[in-house]
Amino acid sequence: MSASESTQHLPAPPVAPDTRLRRLRVAQGILLLFHVTGFVGLAFSQNPAFYLQFVPLNLVLTAVLLFAFQRDRSFAFLSFCLTVVVVGFFVEVVGIRTGKIFGQYSYGATLGFAWLGVPLIIGLNWLMLTYMTGILARYLPLPGFVRAVAAALLMVGMDICLEPVAVRYDFWTWAYDLIPLQNFKGWFAVALILQVYFNRTDFEKRNPLVPFVYLVQLLFFFGLSWFIR
Repeated sequence: MSASESTQHLPAPPVAPDTRLRRLRVAQGILLLFHVTGFVGLAFSQNPAFYLQFVPLNLVLTAVLLFAFQRDRSFAFLSFCLTVVVVGFFVEVVGIRTGKIFGQYSYGATLGFAWLGVPLIIGLNWLMLTYMTGILARYLPLPGFVRAVAAALLMVGMDICLEPVAVRYDFWTWAYDLIPLQNFKGWFAVALILQVYFNRTDFEKRNPLVPFVYLVQLLFFFGLSWFIR
């Protein structure tokens, strides 16, 4: 066997800490640029529709950067991702058809291509929120189920900030233009089930980009909700 052939089976050298930090800072800079541009465009532009057309793309690019920092991409992790995407999507399908989970609502055109009345990207949104809040909750010295409750509350907190923006920019609309308390109860119930599943799935639950992504999205929606009042 030649020397070149034998080296093909050697493990890849570890990434130097300064290189990892540099990659993290680049990703944070890109995400900050995305969100600041979107915030300025939606809050101050005379033509917010121009910026709204990039909402699905922004979500996809954010997800790509976020999961690029997930080192463990084992079968367990990939199965978790697929399961949450599918569950999140079909919960929304049942939700809009019955009104029994979140209340009476329907999706607008902003979130892109829809199937069964639900934008396909919604499943990705459920995955990102479940993943991020699950990881954030692991910073808390709490037992497993209590940590799942804390993570579910973080998901509901994001939804509280998101709702006024979503209604204003046609992500979705509520019957009688009223966001029902049932929506937040439904969010908490579904989020808690997904967080219990997150805790029971065996993959490395560390990602240095998670705190930044959650914070920048929270500030983005919270800030916009004040500007559109």
